[in-house]
Amino acid sequence: MVSEVVDRFLRFLETGGIVLWAILVLASVLWTLLLERSYYLLVKSPGLTRRVVDQWKARRDTTSWYAKRIRLAMISEFNEDMTKSLIVAKTLVALCPLLGILGTVTGMIEVFDVMAFSGSGNARGMASGISRATLPTMSGLVVAISAISVVVRLERRAERATEKMADQLRHF
Repeated sequence: MVSEVVDRFLRFLETGGIVLWAILVLASVLWTLLLERSYYLLVKSPGLTRRVVDQWKARRDTTSWYAKRIRLAMISEFNEDMTKSLIVAKTLVALCPLLGILGTVTGMIEVFDVMAFSGSGNARGMASGISRATLPTMSGLVVAISAISVVVRLERRAERATEKMADQLRHF
């Protein structure tokens, strides 16, 4: 059962060509980053929030202009920690459809090569090229569409955590 699924998956990757392997690697990196950010925001961020708030409360001066600047720096550093790898994840999301388009171009080049070599009578050769053209595009879009909602959700969670932490740093 498992070996049959693996065989089908490998045939799918083989049909899509080298670009589909690149999309697979990109998707693996992307989802690893998203899982790491999810873990960080759910598990690690409450401890970081407590440390920053405790650091602020331990200060004698929380009202001066200098303290206000330190407060802004603390909020900025906290926000940077919350959104650290989300920029990379957003870049990878944008790259997935572009790699899919690259697969389309390489697949169409293969179709044109078959047509130039054997004319339009080799339907099997053209079908192989068309598969290489469409599968990477579909795969790139599926990876991008599935990941973008998670990226947006993580950005909102990071923004809320930053706002909640900033509210706890009282500046009177």
